[in-house]
Amino acid sequence: MVETWEVLTLRGLASTDERAQEFTGTLVIHRAGSSEPVESIKVSIKRSILAELHDNLGRLLARSTGVTRRRS
Repeated sequence: MVETWEVLTLRGLASTDERAQEFTGTLVIHRAGSSEPVESIKVSIKRSILAELHDNLGRLLARSTGVTRRRS
């Protein structure tokens, strides 16, 4: 059986400079349906993955009902 995890937050995502290709932070997750405590895992995320997530999540939120886009 596949375990299901709920992503709660990504804390402290930072890099050493504005041109960095990798960022570090802490992923906070919880096993779905479990009374076990929350897990905190140190992660490194490449810039390319963050860009991909940005694009995909932007499209997902734009299609979601009840979500309005902020206008700059």
